[in-house]
Amino acid sequence: QVQLVESGGGLVQAGGSLRLSCAASGRTFNNYRMGWFRQAPGKEREFVATISRGGSFEYYADSVKGRFTISRDNAKNTVWLQMNSLKPEDTAVYYCAASQSIAVPLRANLYDYWGQGTQVTVSS
Repeated sequence: QVQLVESGGGLVQAGGSLRLSCAASGRTFNNYRMGWFRQAPGKEREFVATISRGGSFEYYADSVKGRFTISRDNAKNTVWLQMNSLKPEDTAVYYCAASQSIAVPLRANLYDYWGQGTQVTVSS
């Protein structure tokens, strides 16, 4: 069992930055690929970024590539999402998730555990 708690969301102006954190419980954090998803009102949950168990491989959605960076520290059981050059269309609830998938998990149904989400609002 893994429990995930996100923090760091808030209101920011377009062009600004936010850093989301996700703290995981348990001693098996490094067994999981970690990912970030987001869901805007009236839209489906969409993939944002994922990072491998050791942190050496990252993959991003095209919509955030070059602006967002995912990272993790297995000693701290934490994964982060650094978001720069934010746009109003980045407004959503952001979720952290953990996956035991062998393949790179780009779909929500490949994730086993989810956090409660943190709201990010980007004003124009």
